[in-house]
Amino acid sequence: MLASLALCWQILAAKALEEAVFDPLAYVDPLIGASNGGNVFPGASLPYGMAKAAADTNSTSNQGGFTLDGAFVTGFSGMHDSGTGGNPSLGNFPLFPFTNCPKGDINRCVFPKKSRAAHGGFGNNTVTAKPGTFGITLNNGIRADMTTTHHTSLFRFTFPTLGSDGQPAQPLILQDLTDLADSRQDNGSVAVDPETGRITGSARFLPSFGSGNFVLHFCTDFKGADVLDSGIFANSRASTAVNNLTVSRSINGYPLPGGAFVRFNSGAEPILVRTANSFISAEQACKHAEAEIPDFDFEEVSEAATQKWREKMSTIKVSPVGVQGSLLANFYSGIYRTMINPQNYTGENPLWESSEPYFDSFYCIWDLFRSQLPFLTVIDPAAVAEMIRSLIDTYRQTGWLPDCRMSLNKGYTQGGSNADNVLADAFLKGINDGIDWEDGYAAVVKDAEVEPYDWCCQGRGGLDSWKSLGYIPVQDFDYKGFGTMTRSISRTLEYAYNDFCISQIAHGLGHTADRDKYLESSNNWKNLFRPDQTSLWWNGTNTGFAGFFQPRHLNLTWGYQNPLNCSNLDSFSACSLQNTGRETFESSIWEYNFFVPHDQSTLLALLGGPAAFTSRLDYLHNSNITYIGNEPSFLTVFQYHYSGRPALSALRAHAYIPAYFRPTPDGLPGNDDSGAMGSFVAFAMMGLFPNPGQNVYLITPPFFEQVNITSPVTGKVARVKNVNFDAGYNKGVFIQSATLDGKTYTKNWVDHSFFTEGKELVLVLGDEESSTWGTRVGDLPPSLGEYVGFGQGNTTTAATANKTAAATGSLKEMGRAWRGGYFGLLGDQKDESGL
Repeated sequence: MLASLALCWQILAAKALEEAVFDPLAYVDPLIGASNGGNVFPGASLPYGMAKAAADTNSTSNQGGFTLDGAFVTGFSGMHDSGTGGNPSLGNFPLFPFTNCPKGDINRCVFPKKSRAAHGGFGNNTVTAKPGTFGITLNNGIRADMTTTHHTSLFRFTFPTLGSDGQPAQPLILQDLTDLADSRQDNGSVAVDPETGRITGSARFLPSFGSGNFVLHFCTDFKGADVLDSGIFANSRASTAVNNLTVSRSINGYPLPGGAFVRFNSGAEPILVRTANSFISAEQACKHAEAEIPDFDFEEVSEAATQKWREKMSTIKVSPVGVQGSLLANFYSGIYRTMINPQNYTGENPLWESSEPYFDSFYCIWDLFRSQLPFLTVIDPAAVAEMIRSLIDTYRQTGWLPDCRMSLNKGYTQGGSNADNVLADAFLKGINDGIDWEDGYAAVVKDAEVEPYDWCCQGRGGLDSWKSLGYIPVQDFDYKGFGTMTRSISRTLEYAYNDFCISQIAHGLGHTADRDKYLESSNNWKNLFRPDQTSLWWNGTNTGFAGFFQPRHLNLTWGYQNPLNCSNLDSFSACSLQNTGRETFESSIWEYNFFVPHDQSTLLALLGGPAAFTSRLDYLHNSNITYIGNEPSFLTVFQYHYSGRPALSALRAHAYIPAYFRPTPDGLPGNDDSGAMGSFVAFAMMGLFPNPGQNVYLITPPFFEQVNITSPVTGKVARVKNVNFDAGYNKGVFIQSATLDGKTYTKNWVDHSFFTEGKELVLVLGDEESSTWGTRVGDLPPSLGEYVGFGQGNTTTAATANKTAAATGSLKEMGRAWRGGYFGLLGDQKDESGL
């Protein structure tokens, strides 16, 4: 007996010690997604930092700068984005080192980016990366390590003692006026101080997924060896007799190589290179550098960067007991990637003067609203508050909320005005710090009411048709504004959800008439639903399902799009922003058929009831129609909750993780989209997935025995515990019962107060799907319509209210019904569960 007690105490003590010393950074691998199209930025950065230092490669998939796919290093630069698609982003003013120039002749060093890549070979096993630092050794023996502060990068180059010609090292480090995409415009300028070696300069570039251009400046200083000489280079020739250069935009369409260099007497000691960027001026870049890294102390800067990441990552602690290290790496690396973009450019915006924060690199809100920004709302609400303030201030200064923004420019709108969803999500979850919500509300209302001339990049197009017909017609007649005249189905569905999100802010601010108005228009998705529409495979075989969205013309007649077009299995359709694009954006009608996040109950009924809804979701996933590497798929993994089958959501999450998300460089199923993929993994493994734009988190068993989330707002710890947890996931993945703060809890969702009030959710797991937990109508998440066909006899407040509205047919009654239905439903949940 005493021996058994001693053993128990040892186990408890071991667990306590493990939790006490648990360091989440030990499980972060920044190189996840560095190949196979993950497009992540794997280099050194601070959370939301402007400076992002990494090696750049000449890969065709180098949107994040560095790749592990056999490509060669072309330079080392300090500005990057992460996980984007489209053209490569930033990578401005790269450095490149040589141990010496053969026979001491500077013209025998290789200056142009395309040519010097031959000297940038490296072995993957030489690459090191952790939060705050990055390093790589080139095949020629040069080692490059780098770290950052907020605006400034510090590179440490260590050279062989002899050059390739056997002569003593006389290192040369060049810096050129290019970027990853070779997008330099107009003239670029550079100057080098022959006494100190300081290089300053600027150039104009293009954003990677938007309109316009931007000017970026830099300031670079050196320490570690005496300067031998310095100068400029143009194309493949260099001179120590010239210290200033203004270079033409291009020759034959390719930016003319040009820049400056500094050469040193010796390579016996590492040479430190401090470089900062500014959108304001080279002088401001120099001030950043001098203030942030005055002593060139690499270890001090590196440790400070790592500590800042540790502080951010410490919000969530899981029990690592029995869990494979690969799953811990998946989880914490996903969390890490959510804080690389957006980037805090406060004080670096030359477009307008404001005391508000300015964030950039929203790539794009169509991607980010689904899980990344909701995830930051849980772990870093202060940062989200600043982002919301930045979005609202952008509206004040430009007239519009952005739907995508990068490098001081407006990016392309992919669907609806999805910043509306972001504002609603933050508003409902109590994010208030410094936010003027009346201005925020004015911004979202403008999205809904005023059509911009260039709805390619902001606001919504086709608003006349939206208001008169209740949908966006295919081949719409829109003479007020201009954008790509495609995506009529996905835009209709997204506009409907945008309006629902506006209604929630209106409700919270007391704008009753607006609330009812936008709740009404949030029903417009129904106008494109065709109940008799079937879906055939390419060979004519019927999928066996009827009832799909279809395009409609201005005269109310139906058009046609194969519901499988733009699916994962469609390799021939144009499905992006092309003029020849389909009526759904980056996703099929099959997948968009589920995009009614606010009224799943009505959709469920239209699709034939809970059993048919479940069967259709199964077909979507089992037939590979959807692809988890694109954001519209995220919520479909968990929508079984709405048909009373939350166990199937858990099964889907376990099917996709780790099969499609592995902690390896090629482990992501698609580009990370600024951390969207990372947030999907983090939420899914945490066991609480959001329906974004609503105060709803869908419950599934976490991938760990216990998850503790400390609210940065209240300091309280929310906890999810699994009872009967199986770390091998061979059994016990179904919730049998649950308690919330010790009381029986049958609902399959919680709201945001779970985090802020530090509640405890205990899930008892078993081997078989439960028929009682989370399955009854009263257990299902909020929805505007009536849940029917479940057979338990339970009804929601929304059900009764909508029956009354249907009987009267009055818009006024409809508004009252929604107020007492959806919003009343949330009140009922609070009364019953304490949420």
